[in-house]
Amino acid sequence: MVFIYIERKENMKEKTVFQMNVEEVLEKHQTSLKGLSSAEAKKRLEENGPNALAEGKKRSLFARLLDQFKDFMVIVLILAAVVAFAGAIIQNKPEELTEGLLIIAIVIINAILGVAQESKAEQALESIKKMSNPHTTVLRDGQEIIIDVADVVVGDIVVLHAGDYIPADIRIIESINLKTDESALTGEPIPVEKNIDSISQDEVALGDRFNIGYMSTVVTYGRGLAVVTSTGMQTEIGKIATMLSTTETELTPLQKTISKLGKTLAIIALFVVTIIFIIQILRGWFTVGVENIAWIEIFMSSIALAVAAIPEGLPAIITIVLAIGMQNLVKQRAIMRTLPAVETLGSTSIICSDKTGTLTQNVMTITETYLYDSTTKVTDIVNPTKELKMLIDYGVLCNDTKVQLSDEKKYIKIGDPTEIALTDLSIATHDNPIKVLETYPRVHELPFDSERKLMTTVHEIDGKYVSITKGAPDVLFAKATHVNNHGSIEKVTPAIIDTFTQQNQDFADQALRVLAIAYKVYEQKPEVLQLTHDDLENDLTILGLVGMIDPARPEVKDAIIETKNAGIITIMITGDHKNTAVAIATDLGILEQGHLAITGKELDRMSDEEFLEKLPQIRVYARVSPENKVRIVTAWKTTGKIVAMTGDGVNDAPSIKRADIGIAMGITGTEVAKGAADMILTDDNFATIVSAVKEGRTILSNIKKAIHFLLSCNIGEIITIFLGVTIGILLFPNEPQLQILTAAQILWVNLVTDSFMAIALGLEPKEPDVMNQPPRDNSKGVFADGLGKKVAWQGVLIGFITFLAFYIGYLIGDEGNKLQHAQTIGFMVLAISQLFHAFNVRSEKHSTFKLQPNKFLIYAFFGCLVLQLTTVFVPFIANNIFGVDDVLHWQWLDWLVVVGLSVTPLVVVELVKFIQNRCSNKLA
Repeated sequence: MVFIYIERKENMKEKTVFQMNVEEVLEKHQTSLKGLSSAEAKKRLEENGPNALAEGKKRSLFARLLDQFKDFMVIVLILAAVVAFAGAIIQNKPEELTEGLLIIAIVIINAILGVAQESKAEQALESIKKMSNPHTTVLRDGQEIIIDVADVVVGDIVVLHAGDYIPADIRIIESINLKTDESALTGEPIPVEKNIDSISQDEVALGDRFNIGYMSTVVTYGRGLAVVTSTGMQTEIGKIATMLSTTETELTPLQKTISKLGKTLAIIALFVVTIIFIIQILRGWFTVGVENIAWIEIFMSSIALAVAAIPEGLPAIITIVLAIGMQNLVKQRAIMRTLPAVETLGSTSIICSDKTGTLTQNVMTITETYLYDSTTKVTDIVNPTKELKMLIDYGVLCNDTKVQLSDEKKYIKIGDPTEIALTDLSIATHDNPIKVLETYPRVHELPFDSERKLMTTVHEIDGKYVSITKGAPDVLFAKATHVNNHGSIEKVTPAIIDTFTQQNQDFADQALRVLAIAYKVYEQKPEVLQLTHDDLENDLTILGLVGMIDPARPEVKDAIIETKNAGIITIMITGDHKNTAVAIATDLGILEQGHLAITGKELDRMSDEEFLEKLPQIRVYARVSPENKVRIVTAWKTTGKIVAMTGDGVNDAPSIKRADIGIAMGITGTEVAKGAADMILTDDNFATIVSAVKEGRTILSNIKKAIHFLLSCNIGEIITIFLGVTIGILLFPNEPQLQILTAAQILWVNLVTDSFMAIALGLEPKEPDVMNQPPRDNSKGVFADGLGKKVAWQGVLIGFITFLAFYIGYLIGDEGNKLQHAQTIGFMVLAISQLFHAFNVRSEKHSTFKLQPNKFLIYAFFGCLVLQLTTVFVPFIANNIFGVDDVLHWQWLDWLVVVGLSVTPLVVVELVKFIQNRCSNKLA
């Protein structure tokens, strides 16, 4: 009895999904071959949550705020504040507490700005991430719809095609030569063949479950249907997913460069500040004696100068500029997946573009048909002959296009543009493709693949079984033994093949894509047919050819001209016939006199040395393989060029990944291509790539402007103090402890002019000639092309006029108040001159008055100006915090000095630009 009980218990053991047959799987998950209803899917999504892996816990606002205080210079500032507080207490001077309070206030304001910038960048990246989420096709209410992978629920019927990501763990219920790449989960590099049969064993390794598909793996071949059995964290990937407590943000190459630059500048600045500190101490020693040296004031001003000399806010500013740039790119229909890609985009020098859908409209239209010795324009077809009707119908049958009628009685077609064109031919000749498909059902198929260049389907037609093969004419001609000569079946001869080959060439010369259609009739029943490639795709009867065209996008010609002006080379890479590619490339201006067009086979025959020698002249590659594409990208990269590569299919993924900027098509692109890409085009348009490059160049240019502005202003502050402690000894012998600016004044200027004006410069509109410059050379440093010299002399200019303002203020000040009057004028000139200087930085060669207005810079200018004036006009702030003169009793001469010297940098730089442009025009 015990034995029988145990045996029954084992028999009652619930089957696993891979052990169930199709009917049992559907019943278990309460679904059907028509899929779930929309209402049921919504209910399950609410109950079980989205189909997504759990993300690591994000850092709290408080934690991110604390991070802002880990910076070395911020720590120095806090220590300076502590010293200021201690000094005020030791000296019993409560009024001097305000200086320490100001430093703390500045630290807090900077921290808040940093968190705000990080949050904005994070929000931008999250919005981009949502927009680039993968999609999948499912059956809902009996109809195919495309949804976000996150909306997939258990019981959904998923439609699978080559190139699709598998959105969840699934049980295969229909397989047409279906294969998947499970290397991401199992490490097995060879694609796994899938079928619908149940597995009897209890314990089966993941890699041996041939009826199961796994989340995040890829369909590499064939097509099929599957029912979703697990989602999110319940999937096999979910079970082994690593739980991250924090999300690491990758620094861009430019951010790393700036971080390294900041450390270098910190060392230099601290060295200079130390020298200034020593000079001030020695000066006090010899003039007032050691006991009377204002140690705390000198120390505080030195610390403030050190902080002001280092652009500690630059990394945060770069992050927010890049993030805002990503958002701007989205508006231009280009989704960037990472911040580093935005940088690289601006340096692009080679664009390797697919033809179909990117340079053209991706709306294939059949314009010509050919039966043996007879060409007919589609527009002339009224009453098609039997053979022509046969050609049209066979094009519909050997076709994976999904055709439905909408409520408005319009055809809805989902599929490959080439196959849709065959369906459109049926509609254009007043046929009904849906009726054709229903009348002659498909009983077997061999899907198209890039190696065979053929597709074959088998149908029951008039009591016989007919295999229909369509594909590349040259491949199909080689497999034909007969030809349908207007109803008469004749053996193929070399002359007949020559006739078809010549017609294929004639169509190609007209930039038409050509497909050949052939067939084979079987008397046997399907069960005895050997449905293999060798049997189905040999001994064929040629029926005819169709010629179709995908017209160029009207905006592409202008975009190609723009790339030429920008020093960017456009390369066309296509699977089309060479003559078709040449015709389109010539029309668009890609292929010009002296350029070459080659095929993939010709490329295969070239050695690496020969290929590199001819590389600059080759502008068109036709009939290429995936390996060819990778080789082309690699060759250009070895020359030091920044390469962008477009693609949409599974076979494009390796070259997309290899390129500096991989670009996937958002409409026609497979999820594999999108996953490998750095940028996704939501409109599949080449012109969008050019717009994105323009935006990328603008972003890089604006970051350089922020660097230019911050460093020149910081140099100005150092020069001001340096002149005060060196030349000041000679000019102001009666001021033994002379300070050009107080610590509070230095810190305030650094706060007011740095962040707001630099961010505003990061939002500068495109310069008019941004696409008339050669691509940026990534090997050059930040200060290349004269930027370092401009930063240096403009910084010296700001420092000199500030010191001059101090000197004039001292001369015209009243006796007994000369030093405070001079400090106030110097303080005002240093701050306001930097605000005006921001307008100089808008362009290295164009006058700021001829550029498109930057409303953000104007708002920042007036906002900062009001803040600066507040420091001198509000008595409490002026007297207790900044210790400035009473400006309400100033004479007109005082204001003339402030205004005149503050605008001097703008006047001088504008004059230099004018002279340089005049000289350049004369040389040109």
